[in-house]
Amino acid sequence: MASRGRAGRAGSRGRRWRRVRGRRDHERGAGPGAAGAQRGAGAERQAVREEEGGGPGDREVRGGLCRLVREFVAQNNTSQIKHVIQILSQEFALSQHPHSRKGGLIGLAACSIALGKDSGLYLKELIEPVLTCFNDADSRLRYYACEALYNIVKVARGSVLPHFNVLFDGLSKLAADPDPNVKSGSELLDRLLKDIVTESNQFDLVGFIPLLRERIYSNNQYARQFIISWILVLESVPDINLLDYLPEILDGLFQILGDNSKEIRKMCEVALGEFLKEIKKNPSSVKFAEMANILVIHCQAADDLIQLTAMCWMREFIQLAGRVMLPYSSGILTAVLPCLSYDDRKKNIKEVANVCNQSLMKLVIPEDDEMDETKQSMTLPAEPTSQESLSKTEAASSGSLDASGDSNFSNSSVFTVTSSERIQVTLNLDGIVQVLDCHLHDTSIGMMTRIAVLKWLYHLYIKTPRKMFRHTDSLFPILLRTLSDESDEVILKDLEVLAEIASSPAGQTEGHGPSDSSDVRPGPVELHIPARTSQLSSSGTKGLECSPSTPTMNSYFYKFMINLLKRFSSERKLLETRGAFIIRQLCLLLNAENIFHSMADILLREEDLKFASTMVHTLNTILLTSSELFQLRNQLKDLRTPESRNLFCCLYRSWCHNPVTTVSLCFLTQNYKHAYDLIQKFGDLEVTVDFLTEVDKLVQLIECPIFTYLRLQLLDVKNNPYLIKALYGLLMLLPQSSAFQLLSHRLQCVPNPELMQTTDSTKPSTGFKRMTASNIDYTELLQHFEKVQNKHLEARHQRAGRAEQLDRRVVL
Repeated sequence: MASRGRAGRAGSRGRRWRRVRGRRDHERGAGPGAAGAQRGAGAERQAVREEEGGGPGDREVRGGLCRLVREFVAQNNTSQIKHVIQILSQEFALSQHPHSRKGGLIGLAACSIALGKDSGLYLKELIEPVLTCFNDADSRLRYYACEALYNIVKVARGSVLPHFNVLFDGLSKLAADPDPNVKSGSELLDRLLKDIVTESNQFDLVGFIPLLRERIYSNNQYARQFIISWILVLESVPDINLLDYLPEILDGLFQILGDNSKEIRKMCEVALGEFLKEIKKNPSSVKFAEMANILVIHCQAADDLIQLTAMCWMREFIQLAGRVMLPYSSGILTAVLPCLSYDDRKKNIKEVANVCNQSLMKLVIPEDDEMDETKQSMTLPAEPTSQESLSKTEAASSGSLDASGDSNFSNSSVFTVTSSERIQVTLNLDGIVQVLDCHLHDTSIGMMTRIAVLKWLYHLYIKTPRKMFRHTDSLFPILLRTLSDESDEVILKDLEVLAEIASSPAGQTEGHGPSDSSDVRPGPVELHIPARTSQLSSSGTKGLECSPSTPTMNSYFYKFMINLLKRFSSERKLLETRGAFIIRQLCLLLNAENIFHSMADILLREEDLKFASTMVHTLNTILLTSSELFQLRNQLKDLRTPESRNLFCCLYRSWCHNPVTTVSLCFLTQNYKHAYDLIQKFGDLEVTVDFLTEVDKLVQLIECPIFTYLRLQLLDVKNNPYLIKALYGLLMLLPQSSAFQLLSHRLQCVPNPELMQTTDSTKPSTGFKRMTASNIDYTELLQHFEKVQNKHLEARHQRAGRAEQLDRRVVL
């Protein structure tokens, strides 16, 4: 049955061959004498057919040759058979004369037919001269060579498989032949070879792969189509496992995917789709690591189809291979992150890239921080066993950013798959941080990419804090600069990263210096703590130091506060537009008391007094109006604990840079007598328009819900006399304005103390108890206020003097 089937297919191939030859004869038949030439050519062609005869002379020659060869076969006279073939090859097929070459080709085909099943013994001698004629300059001879080889292969069938590589090599060249008839003939021979390969179980795939890997990089469309058709055939044969050798041809397949021909692109899509299906079915036998960098390269392709296909493969690789892909994380991020900012024109690529990014992020686990990189390993099946394979994996893990530099995948070796491999799988954290840092520095990247970068940094600080803090000093400057981003969402993610750095226990180091294990050089923003001066500790206030108490924060917290204020000082626009937003968000992410305590402590030593005043005003506004600071306001309102009194003293000393904010702090903490004393000192200050404007704003603030308790205390005139005096003091400072009218009407509502007197008039006030128990040296605080204001007065005079000198120079 099998022999009859093969005979049937051979007969069918012969009929198709004759149809192609008939079309070619018809095309050559035009012009004078065409009929005779056609009859002559037909006689020559019929001489090499298996079952038909030609013209009388040709038939006799062919018949005599066949009888002679058959006699030698019957006599088992191999030497004479080889002699005949040698004469046909050397003196005819390889002759300088075209007609002799044509006759030699016909003769070799006739010999093959006469040899029958024994032709397999002489295939090398029969095939080589025919393949040489494939390179003939005459297209007709190339056609005859193709026809002769078809007859030789049809007779030999499976015996030609040991010579498959040379046949494939010759066919790959004919597939790109400019002559359409030669190309059609090569297609018939190609189909015959495909039938033979699919029927046989002796195909040498290992020997074929190097040739396929070489030919797959052809730029000719027909050659590419030929290659893809063979890959599809081999992939469909159950006994041929082409998946093992996919790393050898994957790069070439992606390059063919970018061909200009829609048909070739479609064929390549189908081939890649079949491979991906096979990968999903048998992930344990896939060499993911060997193909990772290939995908990284093509995920960055300019062609949308190549990029989308490679990104889909990358998504499946990450989900199927898991932590095997970790050594290539930096290269994957290099390819994936820019895609996250694509617009709707590349929506599909963006969505797949987002899945890749999320899946890769999930592969990072806390164990990556706990275990040493050289010790961390996991058992994985189906990985390369040769030394060259391991060295390639290690090179990729140490710097997968350089994956694009290794584009010559045709030199890769073929490896044997084993089932019990142990390979190291390490998180290439240095490479990942380098990629993330590079993207943050790139001002041209989109908002979604910046957000993804910051999410990655936050995730790494959560999962691998110990190793990440080695990079903190180098990341810190760019994280601070990112606070100037136009997007609020980017700023929020940036603040989350900075807050995690400032609060992570892994950042706790000896003193305030950087981590001892850090070998990264400091960035342009210095992270040094200013020296604390001895006079900052109040000599008369027991236990009320000005340095912040931050038990839940690490050594980077104070550095963060210093550099944040430096950022506000150097970029005033950032302070005006985003200052309040940034500080309020930080109060949600970190301890609000620690933030205000540390900022007040730093501002106390600020040399730029104008900036200090502006910053204090901003902090005071946030303190009094932000809903996020409700608990902190309640803590300051009562001053019941040593911590709250410590905080009040620290804030007060810095708040002295701005007189009106100092009064508002006293109102908040119910230190009304001290507020009155401060207002009395306002007479000695230089009253400016800005000063009166701030008083106006304070009056407006008193009418807000924040100070509801203060307005209610106006009912208790007897126990709050200094509150009323302080408010009248503000009233006297204001000119006749809307704020003056507002405060005046409020004070007119203060009831007569005689009418409000109760029977229990001897009970001491709770306010007096709270203030006497507070153990705060208000005299020292008032002296500090005067000292700070004198500095501001001198600074204003110096600025005014410089401005006056500049004006004089301009006039001169």
